[in-house]
Amino acid sequence: MKRGRQVRRRRWPRLDLLSIVLAPLGIGVVAAAQLLDGSQLASLIQGSSALVVFGGTLGAILITHTPVEVFRAVRAAVAAFRAPDDDIDTLAATIVTLSIRSHRRGAQALEPDLDHVTDPLLQSGLSLVVDGTTPELLKQVLTLESRAQEAEEDAPARIFEAAAGYAPTMGILGAVLGLMRVMEHLGSPGLLGSGIALAFVATVYGVGLANLVLLPIAGRLRERSLLRARRRELIVEGLEALQQRINPRLVAQKVRAFSSRMPRIDELAAHGGLRPARKAGIPA
Repeated sequence: MKRGRQVRRRRWPRLDLLSIVLAPLGIGVVAAAQLLDGSQLASLIQGSSALVVFGGTLGAILITHTPVEVFRAVRAAVAAFRAPDDDIDTLAATIVTLSIRSHRRGAQALEPDLDHVTDPLLQSGLSLVVDGTTPELLKQVLTLESRAQEAEEDAPARIFEAAAGYAPTMGILGAVLGLMRVMEHLGSPGLLGSGIALAFVATVYGVGLANLVLLPIAGRLRERSLLRARRRELIVEGLEALQQRINPRLVAQKVRAFSSRMPRIDELAAHGGLRPARKAGIPA
């Protein structure tokens, strides 16, 4: 029973705690500046302005994208604060060991490793290598799959960038609506100052939401997407070299462009290319 519980605990995603702690830093700086000026934080809290900015931005996004796409974008944003599985070194070592094994025994000797690979792109490409696909067709198929995954991963970032474009405009709309309410009370000069100040709270919400929340999340999503794209590029280049029966030392030199901490080829050759291949099953 204890062992089963330990296995479940290992499946919990590792969180990037430092990024989570520092994420509200920008909002905290704005709040601190408000206090240093002698103003109260309560002056930044206005329900109607928040409704216009947050509700209007969400409404505009739901017109541009489907609710399912928006839900996936939010889920991707949450997943972006998990610690990344940086297995690029292990993946590079796996490709070299597969090259060693293929060079010694032929591509058919790689078929047992298909059961130990869980990465979809690597498994798909390795099966094509075992089936004897030409290097040109292999690269074409893997490139198409890689581009499809890249487009799917880029969608959440585009949604947050679109939201960041709508938010400041909604802030201006909220400010205009607030000024319209102020104009209705021109007969009470004592209320004009506070009314105008409240009108511009919507602008603060819109600009702050775009630049302190939405754009940073979009940037983080793009960084994760670039990391996965680099990983896929390594798979495509490595499997193409493997299919061309290039000398494993040249394959190792080629993949070192992606991984500078890969073990020496002599160390990989000593394992016969079997054990590292099992470690490459880390999903992207």
